[in-house]
Amino acid sequence: MLPVEALMQEHRVIERMVALFKLESVRIEQAKKVNMKFVQAAVDFIRMYADLTHLGKEEGILFRALSLKPLVEEDVGMMRVLIAEHVRSRKLTSSLEQAVTSFMNGNGESGRDISRILNELAEFYTMHTAKEDNSFFYPVSRYFSAEEHKAMLGDFWEFDRKLIHEKYERVVGEMEKMVETAEG
Repeated sequence: MLPVEALMQEHRVIERMVALFKLESVRIEQAKKVNMKFVQAAVDFIRMYADLTHLGKEEGILFRALSLKPLVEEDVGMMRVLIAEHVRSRKLTSSLEQAVTSFMNGNGESGRDISRILNELAEFYTMHTAKEDNSFFYPVSRYFSAEEHKAMLGDFWEFDRKLIHEKYERVVGEMEKMVETAEG
């Protein structure tokens, strides 16, 4: 398996989830009701899986390795576009988090924002994953030798292995600070 094929498998999981975003967006518009459990799970999915796990490997391993290669200008340009799109996805997710907070604080109008952003995220990820799958991943694979592909897959595995531990070490640290502040 090529490293890009592992990333493409993750795309299939992301696509399944964002298809649900589209359905939930329509449901919110029709029912005028927000399923907060779904929306909170959606935010967690985008933050933890799509961003930290998936984009973490793309940017931190694949793109970093590509930056050390003599890329043709077309590939350099596409990588810049993809990085800018990653920034956009993070901004959309932050907007969703803000809308969720506003909704939870009693602003019922934020339900429409939640619906709109869920739909935007679904459209964005559908477009973005197709672009990477069809126009970027396989073409840039040519820059790497079989040994480099194997090493990159190992790096992907190690990245995934450490990620959950790093996340929950941060969570515990944040909770310790909350308790210290509450006690102080």
